[in-house]
Amino acid sequence: MTKTSIELQDLRRKIYIKAKSDKTWRFWGIYVHVCKKETLEEAYRLAKLNNGAPGLDSLTFEDVEESGVERFLEGIRTELLAKTYYPMRNRKKEILKDNGKPRILQIPSIRDRVVQGALKLILEPIFEADFQPGSYGYRPKRTAEEAVGRATCAVVKGRTQIIDVDLKNYFDTVRHDIMLSKVAARVNDKDILWLLRCILKTTGKRGLGQGGPLSPLLSNLYLNEVDKMLEKAKEVTNRDGHQHIEYVRWADDLIILIDSHDKWKWLEPKIYQRLQEELVKIDVQLNTEKTKVVDLKQGETFQFLGFDFRRSKTKQGKWSVRITPLMKARTKLLRKLKNILCRFISQPVSRIIYLINPILRGWLNYFRIGSSSRCFGYIRYWVEKKIRRHLMRNCKRQGFGWNRWSSSWLYQNLGLYADYQIRYSQKTKVEPVR
Repeated sequence: MTKTSIELQDLRRKIYIKAKSDKTWRFWGIYVHVCKKETLEEAYRLAKLNNGAPGLDSLTFEDVEESGVERFLEGIRTELLAKTYYPMRNRKKEILKDNGKPRILQIPSIRDRVVQGALKLILEPIFEADFQPGSYGYRPKRTAEEAVGRATCAVVKGRTQIIDVDLKNYFDTVRHDIMLSKVAARVNDKDILWLLRCILKTTGKRGLGQGGPLSPLLSNLYLNEVDKMLEKAKEVTNRDGHQHIEYVRWADDLIILIDSHDKWKWLEPKIYQRLQEELVKIDVQLNTEKTKVVDLKQGETFQFLGFDFRRSKTKQGKWSVRITPLMKARTKLLRKLKNILCRFISQPVSRIIYLINPILRGWLNYFRIGSSSRCFGYIRYWVEKKIRRHLMRNCKRQGFGWNRWSSSWLYQNLGLYADYQIRYSQKTKVEPVR
């Protein structure tokens, strides 16, 4: 179980091609593919790769491996084929968001994660064929870097009036009946709908459980009509050969970028009205306190996917976009690193570096685009100081040992993560305009 089997890849490819070529086709007889051994094996592999916490049954991947993976998966397959499978309740875990408010994660058991993963493997190619170009979140072969690049390019091309959309408790308010009808529009298989209904019921009468493998796909499907409306708006306003509207959506984070020329001022209230009309159809509310209209030409800024966007001039006097990591993102990283340094204060420096390197690598790889060099320089200096202070403490000395150890020694001899370079790809690098 090291990679997706050729048979499963071929099946998913055929499903996608059929769904893409015939937008009215309703797939039938696909439940049998969910129950296949190879589908369940791939779903288990992906679940283990994510290595999430156990559900209410406290069963871990180590427990499954000890008792036998084949036996575990065969038990799931038997229940699915006999229609005796029913998921258990999700384990709820509360985490704090950046604004200090709690977010409830619903963690399914490993058994239920495997079933959700198998269902996703079969349904995903169907709905991927229907999803729109401006949707990026949790989709195969699509990255946050591409989403940031799309927004950056739109701003550079003059779409500087931004509707920064915030949906009110989106994941908790998804209606199951509407969701099932959206799936049924493309799936004519009562067994698939039965299984999906069982999974949805674990969250109560409404909502999608954040934490399950199937939730990202369903959340994109639920908002797909909003994306279609925005694509239609782009097409309708493109009669002069220029695009005057752009949008980028990552899960429930949506920004709409509109041409700021006086000729197109009417677009902003019209798009806002159409957005509200589409949201009413799926019973989703705008968070009016956080949804705002931003004009970059007036020096205002907006935030998206952890970056701060602002309009600025280059040294050559041309208008461009400055995108930098949000201060709260940097603060969150340093707080996480500081907690490790404090917890393992008596441990060897090699242990500290072993723990903080993966965190640094992941954070820097995500933010190494745009104008992040100043932020990266600050982080590099902060990390170096903390490692030096740890070394001096072990030597029972004060200070930071600037003369005792060179910076290159910290990276080459101790193995401290050293790649702070900014990388500009074609996805985010755009030419400034006058």
